[in-house]
Amino acid sequence: MILFDSDQSTINLKTHIKALTVDIGERSVSLPANLRRAEDYITTFYKDIGLSVDRETYSFHDLEVSNVITEVKLCDRPNKRYLLGAHYDSVSGTVGADDNGSAVAVQLETARILDRLRLTEDLNIAVKFVSFALEESPAFLTRYRGSRVHAGKAKHAGEQIDGMICLEMVGYTCHRSGCQKYPFPLMFMNYPKQGNYIGIVGNFGSRNFTRSLYESFRKNPQLPVVKLTVPFGGWMMPSVRLSDHTSFWEKNYKAVMITDTAFYRNPHYHRQSDTMDKLDFAFMAELVKSLLGFFRSHQR
Repeated sequence: MILFDSDQSTINLKTHIKALTVDIGERSVSLPANLRRAEDYITTFYKDIGLSVDRETYSFHDLEVSNVITEVKLCDRPNKRYLLGAHYDSVSGTVGADDNGSAVAVQLETARILDRLRLTEDLNIAVKFVSFALEESPAFLTRYRGSRVHAGKAKHAGEQIDGMICLEMVGYTCHRSGCQKYPFPLMFMNYPKQGNYIGIVGNFGSRNFTRSLYESFRKNPQLPVVKLTVPFGGWMMPSVRLSDHTSFWEKNYKAVMITDTAFYRNPHYHRQSDTMDKLDFAFMAELVKSLLGFFRSHQR
């Protein structure tokens, strides 16, 4: 890829994670000032690279919060429109390096490089980047989730979204055989025993989108990929419904979750030990490369 530099992306990803988890720290409704600092960090980053930013502001009880939105259009009238989303809050008591700083870092780096592609390529796509304010408890599974707010407004406005990609915990790997766990009944199937891959999870209505992403990701030999398509909206396997993609399933949009499988791999999930020293930044950089590869090749 012409504009992808793995070493530079790794540096940039570390910079974002440090800002979110060390300089800011916990980003929960328990510390609203930190939540606002994270919002400001994302906003400032986009403005610094020349992108315009909208804030989708709403109230969570007596607290004002905002989804942060920008868009990269690679032609004047794009045929395809995608959404790349990630929540920027963390669980109370944690700095949330993997959950979900890793996803926000990948989101920002993908936006940076995709925007630069406008200088060299005419692609028939637009990608909206939405950083969701709230996903964790106490907003979890309520109407106050940032993704639920955004998906509802998009549906009401008749917005075209050809595929929503939810980044949820994308920075942790494990390489010992047996370190990768699975929910029932996947543990009885021939899935990898090592956690060195990225997972793509879609519902039955998103199966073509899931397959398209999977086939594109397979072209990057440095990032193994596994896909899962779940029937009945994932209700028979509740653990696949724990992130922002479900807000878009509920509005009948095609959506997938891209994940390192969270607590099925990462023992630091929702713990104080979820810190940046646990992350695999080379793995995250390869995910940026795979996302860019998909956007470049699925524009028609």
